[in-house]
Amino acid sequence: MADDESRLTLKAHAKINLALEVLDKRPDGYHEVSMIMQSVSLHDTVTLSLQAANITLSCDRSELLCDNSNLAFRAADLLRREYGIARGVQIELTKRIPLAAGLAGGSSDAAAVLKGLNRLWNLHLPAAELERLAARLGSDVPFCLQGGTSLATGRGEILTALPDFAGQGVVLANPPLAVSTAWVYGNYRSAVGNRRRDVSTLRRSIEQQDFPAVAAALFNDLESVTVPAYPQIAALKEQLLQAGAAGALMSGSGPTVFALTPDPASAGKLAGQAALGSDVAVFIAETVAREEM
Repeated sequence: MADDESRLTLKAHAKINLALEVLDKRPDGYHEVSMIMQSVSLHDTVTLSLQAANITLSCDRSELLCDNSNLAFRAADLLRREYGIARGVQIELTKRIPLAAGLAGGSSDAAAVLKGLNRLWNLHLPAAELERLAARLGSDVPFCLQGGTSLATGRGEILTALPDFAGQGVVLANPPLAVSTAWVYGNYRSAVGNRRRDVSTLRRSIEQQDFPAVAAALFNDLESVTVPAYPQIAALKEQLLQAGAAGALMSGSGPTVFALTPDPASAGKLAGQAALGSDVAVFIAETVAREEM
């Protein structure tokens, strides 16, 4: 939403992984993945204000680094360097997405900065160029730029848009655990010789808009690493399922667990019925369409 010609406020939506399949390790150290990613209504707010020369960043969370290592700052700096921009910008982050939660909060902030500065700096870059820049910032940034429902392959940056799976209720349960994404992938071992799930069943269910089938087809290969090390994640899944969730899964490398319900009203009811503990941050959300991004 534009406030005026020099100021812009955008929503930076969280994402969940409806499916996460880990494939072979690449020469660059990353793993090939095949994921189905979904935007949800929980969001940060990113406010961009033009200023003379420098990039400055502020945020409302003291535990978040607001320096040149922050992805939002890096997104603005990348645009300036790539296109020789002399103007500066003040970036203000109002955080609602939990930090380091498997919900792509930092990636979504960076995507919002790319999208917003493309307008404020009158760059008129096409979507393909923004996605190229986004991939340089991180594996989740291209999806956060596009939003909606997508199949993500490669290291997560190659996107195939799927039909929107919008309007489903989502309960997000974020326990007070610090989980390192690098540690999770570094300790992942493929289930060689065992029957593995892939994203094809879930993709087909989304294309058919079959909510019960989608909920039944959720899977995340990284749970095989994170759940044994952090039993609270398995406990949260079980509590949500016992309270009536259609499906529950860890998002990304964790630690956040999400549950799906047929609509936002039933998500609120589920959150009230599931005894998730006073140390767990709970958010009620819904899946959102690409056009809402």
